[in-house]
Amino acid sequence: MKRGGRRRPTAPLRVETMASPGGAGIINFCPQCGKKVEATFVFCPSCGSRLPAQEEEEAMQITPAPSVQELNQKDLDKLTVAVKYPAKKKVEIYLPDKGKASTSVKEGSGQNSVASRSPKEATKAKSSSRSPKKNKIASVTPFPEGEILTDQSDKQWKLVKLLSQSDFGLMYEAESASGACHQKQRFSLKLDTKDGRVFNEQNFLQRAAKKVTVEKWKKQHSVPLLGIPNCVGFGLHGSNYRFLVFSNLGRSLQSVLDDGASRLTEKAAYQIAIRLLDVLEFLHENEYCHGDITAENIYVNPMDLSELTLAGYGFAFRYCPGGKHVPQREGSRTPHEGTLEFISLDSHKGAAPSRRSDLESLGYCLVKWLRGFLPWSEELTNPCEVMEKKERYKADIIKNRKPFCGGRAIPDAVLHYLLQVVALDYEERPDYEELRMFLRKPLEAMRASAYDSVDLQVVP
Repeated sequence: MKRGGRRRPTAPLRVETMASPGGAGIINFCPQCGKKVEATFVFCPSCGSRLPAQEEEEAMQITPAPSVQELNQKDLDKLTVAVKYPAKKKVEIYLPDKGKASTSVKEGSGQNSVASRSPKEATKAKSSSRSPKKNKIASVTPFPEGEILTDQSDKQWKLVKLLSQSDFGLMYEAESASGACHQKQRFSLKLDTKDGRVFNEQNFLQRAAKKVTVEKWKKQHSVPLLGIPNCVGFGLHGSNYRFLVFSNLGRSLQSVLDDGASRLTEKAAYQIAIRLLDVLEFLHENEYCHGDITAENIYVNPMDLSELTLAGYGFAFRYCPGGKHVPQREGSRTPHEGTLEFISLDSHKGAAPSRRSDLESLGYCLVKWLRGFLPWSEELTNPCEVMEKKERYKADIIKNRKPFCGGRAIPDAVLHYLLQVVALDYEERPDYEELRMFLRKPLEAMRASAYDSVDLQVVP
């Protein structure tokens, strides 16, 4: 180092994996956005990018320097920072004062290549309304009407009409082609790639949603109706596709809202929410949570509006295997997984969904059904912005106890519901009956029951 005028100490480097002074521990930072993450994280809760595996990374060691007060001018001129780079490893460095990220350094290299994107730009490039895992699943090309599919019991099913298409597969109206059922009887058939979300859904249905299990629970809890789908068949089609067959689900609530009724009446919203609380209590008692509560996964029967079903178990998660609750570990799963507008803050941060996650999502649905939108409904291309607005909304509920949406206060029944849910701990068992009671009181004032026909106008 050349001697000269007085030289200021350089700003400390912020690195992806840095040994703290004195060996107190390891501090980790995301190589994409530069934000701090815990050592156990698999994904960054801020930008969603996968973090380098711990066993593949070696710590960058920075020799701690004495304070400026302990140095005289001679010592300061000779101050060096000894950096030991792991051999043949790529090291990510973040320079806070220059706002640049991803400086690549290799041992023996005389030059550094600095990426031109800032952390904010990198996060924006990573952001999408769908999770990275879902984007990896190839979309399914619709099959022609009349196609015959054979399930594992050798029953044949004929595709009658394509009802909907999404990242989670295709939903068809189907009929029996093997003579086992009445010719005019209709079924719902869900088709997806062999290793798509429908595989997870099949596992859930076989493990926790057998018809005998559902009927036993209804009897024990004196519940006249329980909206668990009845799976009557499943199988593989060709070498690339998997399908499930259900008793006719009817129409999705989202399709009903798309018909023009963008909002629900309070009566309809409370009826649906109470029925969903019954389903969620059943799921939670059987060690599962749903993970994706949304109008797309709620079905009503146009011929009998007292029939309501919660379907779409592609994100179902066994939160309590063998009676032991999974620990809360942010970054252990893909962040922002599920339908972005309604997923819980835990799901945004890459923690496994729990019971409170389902109840939080249902609360967002209630607000959306009654007010037509949520404070983050226009930010769905930016998962981090959605997460931040949900955090502010939660804080507003706790602090003001009268959150607004679209300039209007939400109904007291929904406010009491939300206050109860946001106060839950990650592993805490909710009081389902108290939550139902908040929504049942206004229904009783309307002289209505949750098990009556839902207050909807639905065309077949």
